[in-house]
Amino acid sequence: MKLHPFYHFLQQFAGSDLPGRDAQMKMSPIPLDPDFVLPRDPSGTAHPSGVLIPLFPNRNEQLSVVLTLRTGNIRHAGQISFPGGRREGEETLEQTALRETEEEIGIEPDHVILAGPITPLYLYRTDNQITPYVGFLRNEPELKPNPDEVEEAFTVSLDDLISGKYFNREEWHLNHTSFDVPFWNVHQVPLWGATAMMLNELLEIYKIFKKS
Repeated sequence: MKLHPFYHFLQQFAGSDLPGRDAQMKMSPIPLDPDFVLPRDPSGTAHPSGVLIPLFPNRNEQLSVVLTLRTGNIRHAGQISFPGGRREGEETLEQTALRETEEEIGIEPDHVILAGPITPLYLYRTDNQITPYVGFLRNEPELKPNPDEVEEAFTVSLDDLISGKYFNREEWHLNHTSFDVPFWNVHQVPLWGATAMMLNELLEIYKIFKKS
C-alpha cells in the first residue's frame, strides 16, 4: 500500500519537535474572568485515555479527517469528538484508540496504519489525560456509527480547516463563566474544545507539510 506523503512527514515530529501545547492553546476556550484559571497539567488521579485521529485521502489525494457526533445519552453528549475513550485493563493507549474506533464507527484495527501519537491533552472536568494517535486508513472508510455512542460520523477536509473559511469565535457562557471560544463551523454543532485543540496541533504540522 502506498501511504500518503503526510504519513512519512509526520515521522519527523516526535517528542520535542511537536508543536505541542502552543498549538493546542490556539483553539482553547479562554475565560474572560482573569481570576478563572483552567488546570492544564494532569492530576495524580488522571485517567489514561486514547483517541484516534483517522485520516484518509480522497481521489485527489486531499486528506480528510473522520469525526463523530456523540449521542445525547453519554459523556460529552452532542459534541464533536474523535473516536476513543478510557484505557481498559492492561491494554496500551494505542490499543484503546483502535478498540474504541472499531466499537464506535466500525473501522477495524487492521484498516489503520498508525503514524504515532501527538501531544497529550488533560481535561480537568473529567480528569482524563488523552493521548491522540494519528492513523491513516487504507482506503476511504465505510463508517458504521454505533447508535449507543455515536449519532453520526462524518468527514472534513484538512485543507478546508486550514483555509480559515470555517473558523469563527464567539463569547459563550459555560459553567457560570464567560469564555472567548474559537471553533470551526463545519457541522450542525461547532467543532470546539478538546477535539479542536488536539486537531489544531495536527493542522499546524500539516501546514508545514504543505509548504515543504
